[in-house]
Amino acid sequence: MAILIDPPRWPAHGYRWSHLVSDVSLDELHAFARSLGLPRRSFDLDHYDVAEFNYDRAISAGAVPVSGHALVRALRASGLRVRQVDRGKIKSVRREEFLLREWSRLGERLQLGEDTRWTALGWELLGRWNEPHRSYHDQRHLEDVLLALDQLAIAGEQIQPVTLLAAWFHDAVYAGALGEDERASAELAQSQLVSLGVPVRLIEEVHDCILATTPETPFAEVSRPFAQMLDADLAIFAAGERRYAEYAEAVRVEYAHVSEPDFRRGRAQILRRYLARPRIYRLESANTIWEARARHNLNAEVQKLSAN
Repeated sequence: MAILIDPPRWPAHGYRWSHLVSDVSLDELHAFARSLGLPRRSFDLDHYDVAEFNYDRAISAGAVPVSGHALVRALRASGLRVRQVDRGKIKSVRREEFLLREWSRLGERLQLGEDTRWTALGWELLGRWNEPHRSYHDQRHLEDVLLALDQLAIAGEQIQPVTLLAAWFHDAVYAGALGEDERASAELAQSQLVSLGVPVRLIEEVHDCILATTPETPFAEVSRPFAQMLDADLAIFAAGERRYAEYAEAVRVEYAHVSEPDFRRGRAQILRRYLARPRIYRLESANTIWEARARHNLNAEVQKLSAN
């Protein structure tokens, strides 16, 4: 069994990147990556992307340096290699696997892991997040929020069950009705969690945290779990260029019933509100990770929306 890493050669985001793989199992790969402090977001179906400044750390931790060709050969021999032609299909499979695993871990933290009703609720929520009318507020958004919380955890945040429950339920009801969706999602969380015997105080906190995810929520001091959820929900603002373009396009699809002039005006107004804040993210950790990139993306989109 071995963890392998090839030389940092592939340029992106101002750095050169290596590939980190296991020649045995993805579980081994995830465990090694976690020990290095790599965010789960760095995982790309069969490997982790490792920035050049972490290359020597990975080797010191036990990764075996190999050539790019040797790494690919080992990955193919392991059966873990994902071919380019299969990436689209495998991506959705891996996303669902990740989400179900995270739901199971949350159940264990709440001492509900052995309750079949907890498992059934997880599947019900995934079904809601996969409704055909959704374009942006779908399973990929749920995955993005959980991956953002994982980044915050690596940055030192203690992510509590209230935040994770709010993440799972915050857009569980989505009809495109601002304010109403948040209320309905909060009420769904309340009713479902009560039936599972979750402590009342925790349910109340989850309910209030979901209500706070509406864009109209004032930028005021909130509890740390709320701040974690709100910042993770906005982490998409700091996505890379291609992912941000996909996000903006998906938002437009969800508002296909709105005329182009009205959409441009309304969307630009919402983004300008975020830009007018002293800072987009409440937490220092989130501010450090995402703020600069988020402002760049929002300014670029506002300029595009405002162009004739």
